[in-house]
Amino acid sequence: MFTRLITPPPAATAPAHERFVHLVRLALAGGQFGKLLLSGPVGDEDDVERLTVRAIELRGEPALSFLWRHRTKDVTKNHAPEAGLAEVAALLGARFRNAHLHTATEEVQFAVSRKGRETLRVTRIDGAEAPAPGAHDKAKQRPLDIAHPVWSALGLTHLVKGEPALVPAMARKWKQINRFVEILSSAVEEAGLRGPVRVADFGSGKGYLTFAVHDWLQSHGLQPRVTGIELRDDMVKLCTAIVEGENLAGLRFDQGDVRTQAVQPLDVMIALHACDIATDHALHVGLQSGARVIMSSPCCHKELRPQMTLPAVLRPMLQHGIHLGQEAEMVTDSLRALLLESQGYRTQVFEFIALEHTSKNKMILAVKAQGAAAEALAARRPELLAQVAEIKRFYGLREQRLEQLLA
Repeated sequence: MFTRLITPPPAATAPAHERFVHLVRLALAGGQFGKLLLSGPVGDEDDVERLTVRAIELRGEPALSFLWRHRTKDVTKNHAPEAGLAEVAALLGARFRNAHLHTATEEVQFAVSRKGRETLRVTRIDGAEAPAPGAHDKAKQRPLDIAHPVWSALGLTHLVKGEPALVPAMARKWKQINRFVEILSSAVEEAGLRGPVRVADFGSGKGYLTFAVHDWLQSHGLQPRVTGIELRDDMVKLCTAIVEGENLAGLRFDQGDVRTQAVQPLDVMIALHACDIATDHALHVGLQSGARVIMSSPCCHKELRPQMTLPAVLRPMLQHGIHLGQEAEMVTDSLRALLLESQGYRTQVFEFIALEHTSKNKMILAVKAQGAAAEALAARRPELLAQVAEIKRFYGLREQRLEQLLA
């Protein structure tokens, strides 16, 4: 995928940072790149704590995703491979003293002392296999095993010449499921969760994501305690039959409504496509339950639109119904994100899958802050609540459900 990144190796006498960047190139080109972590910030001008770089695909093209971790926020920026590598090279020593490259076969550590001395250390991972020729051409790895029998029971796969294969019509659904699990895995790592991990999936429907979360947690030794909660009794019975048929421990499905759900201790709260204020109720349950990770994909933003009194300067833009709907959606989810931050969560709002796969592609991801980050968010709470009040005043909003529930 990254074959065009290969360049002649630097001489053995070249500076350590040049040799480090070359090893990053080789890892990308050979399909061995895991992640790159830059830490030990130089100076404290913009409160950056560390930078994590991952290899991703954007609309079928390779890219590098930079996650800048600040004390009170996360900022993600995506770069073309060459531009990303150039930025890494510029950051080494100048912005970060340490860099740690994880690959499938090695761990590479770069460091700069306070006197400016550079060091490079390469450690072979025991039991790792050398990269096979043409490894960069291998199929993209997915976090879920397509051969798991639950996917056949859910209609995602069928047998082709005796081997499990994806049903063509379910390709988009499969991509959504795997993308969700990728986000979950990063959030679980950031939250530092250890088993057993208690999860509630509100509005679980046919259970695609619920089964996926259980499978991923189990495969990573995190002792899942996963509950899918769904209003429709037929969906609950369908999923329960699959659980019993496959004898899956630590997974159950219950009939229920998030608005009347008794609060139980949770580690992860999931609510995808909960309609309108049901999203607010789900977020509130996540907060009350002490969840370290909250994942929500909102749907049907109806509450604020009829309340909105348009400022004169915006009326020419928002006279069109589609623009007004988009504005109401943006305001709703911005208020939700600010309220989650006011409760001590690092919060991001982003597109978690491309529009061609689903129109319901926005995600609110909140991870409970810890240590200095938690203290910084606590100090900012009055400021965050003042921002909520100002947005409400600007649009003439009388009420927002999550704010009411928190009050």
